[in-house]
Amino acid sequence: MGSFVQTAFLQAQKTLEDFVGVPDNIDLISRSVNILVETLKRNGTIYSCGNGGSMCDAAHFAEELTGYFRKKRPPLRALAINDPSYISCVSNDLGYEFIFSRFLESFGKSGDTLIALSTSGNSLNVINATETAKKNGIKVIGLLGKDGGKLKKLVDIPIIVPAHSSDRIQEVHIKIIHILVEGIERSLYPENYT
Repeated sequence: MGSFVQTAFLQAQKTLEDFVGVPDNIDLISRSVNILVETLKRNGTIYSCGNGGSMCDAAHFAEELTGYFRKKRPPLRALAINDPSYISCVSNDLGYEFIFSRFLESFGKSGDTLIALSTSGNSLNVINATETAKKNGIKVIGLLGKDGGKLKKLVDIPIIVPAHSSDRIQEVHIKIIHILVEGIERSLYPENYT
């Protein structure tokens, strides 16, 4: 029984090492922090979306910004697209593939940013959200997996974890989310990091 536990940790370690070993990934995350900071400075909103575990990660990202991460500071404008009554309404009336794009049609505006999470890079509802965002002047940062899928070429910044299992990909995604939040706080509230 213990061997699979150690194997899981070693696989997670290797996935993270492989990701960090690509210098472009560090630059892509730094560029993403800059986009998110500029969004907030312009009083824009950061939206996030994903399916299943990625929806949970999208919510985690938004609550770290609306709450706080390391030390107390004012709330920041962030919202995960995850309201169950809204999702059941749109999926029933229009189709599940429109649950995120319809929300952005309602609330998104030029100058906002979308964090689009998809471990496959091919989630149709995330693709539709990305296309809607781009039409409306909303920047899109993709937290993706495998080879980046179709979203790789659609988002402004593709951050790809090249693993093959969703759990390993999501483990790195949550680390990236924490780094993005820390980067935002370091820029807007540097006194919290002295």
